[in-house]
Amino acid sequence: MDKKIVLSGSRPTGNIHLGNYFGAVSNWVKLQEEYDCNFFIADWHALTTGYADTADLRKNSLSLAADYLASGLDPKKCTIFLQSLVKQHSELFLLLSMNTPLAWLERCPTYKDQLANIKDRDITTYGFLGYPALMAADILMYKADYVPVGEDQVPHLELAREMSRRFNFIYGREVFPEPAPLFTKSKVLPGTDGRKMSKSYGNTISLSDTPDDVLKKIRGMVTDPARIRKDDPGHPEVCSVYAFHKVFSEDKVDDICAQCKKGEIGCVACKKMLSERVAEFQTPIYEKRLEILSHEDTLIDIIKEGSAKAAVRAEKTMEDVRSAIKFGF
Repeated sequence: MDKKIVLSGSRPTGNIHLGNYFGAVSNWVKLQEEYDCNFFIADWHALTTGYADTADLRKNSLSLAADYLASGLDPKKCTIFLQSLVKQHSELFLLLSMNTPLAWLERCPTYKDQLANIKDRDITTYGFLGYPALMAADILMYKADYVPVGEDQVPHLELAREMSRRFNFIYGREVFPEPAPLFTKSKVLPGTDGRKMSKSYGNTISLSDTPDDVLKKIRGMVTDPARIRKDDPGHPEVCSVYAFHKVFSEDKVDDICAQCKKGEIGCVACKKMLSERVAEFQTPIYEKRLEILSHEDTLIDIIKEGSAKAAVRAEKTMEDVRSAIKFGF
């Protein structure tokens, strides 16, 4: 029996941080054991908001690939590819754009949100407005059965499903399946300041951070603001350090919670305990990605081989698409 197809990817706009890892990548590592998985580096997507500054695009793409491999993605178990090396994505993006109503793109939640919040650059471009069509092309190209998503990403996937239905209806052929969301259990980590972990907030701990940088970031983490003295009763539910302990110290988290509430453990000691647990997890990944990046030619070969494999599948899909539209002779 053929495995169900899974598709997901990330933009190379910075290194994977712990929020990304526990929110998505750790689940990808598990999914590759069960599904026909395809994970890509979305370098064209990076241009939707970063088209004016591409100086680090190549470096960031390689770094993201290293993060994938260091996290446990295995090119023998899944396909890892670079979006721009599979040219069929641009062709399908163009063809989907021809029949996608403008109102569908304008109602996309992320489009509205980023237009309102990104003020340091001009994103009033066709590429930014049309990025949901590019995302749909990425998914539909591989006729994905599932796309791993969080609840907040469902509207984007629903747009891809609508584009699939519309294409099939217009051309009278079932070319594309409707991709379904694949909800996986994920652990949520806040940023070091208590907000959502995000590169734009500067509150991340990344897989690429040195052990010293990780230690400094944990020492500077926001704790319970109402707790002034070491023996004051704490409120762990508002403490970002405690939120990390729930992920990294599952065997001790109940004791840590009780001790904090009774004022039996201070924030300094709590952070020290956390730094040891985070280092135990993150340092091996950090060292592995350094090793991977030290052999850049091998890393590039892995990306090119995965991209060539993806292109073969993509071309088969495009043959179906061209036939449905009645291109060619």
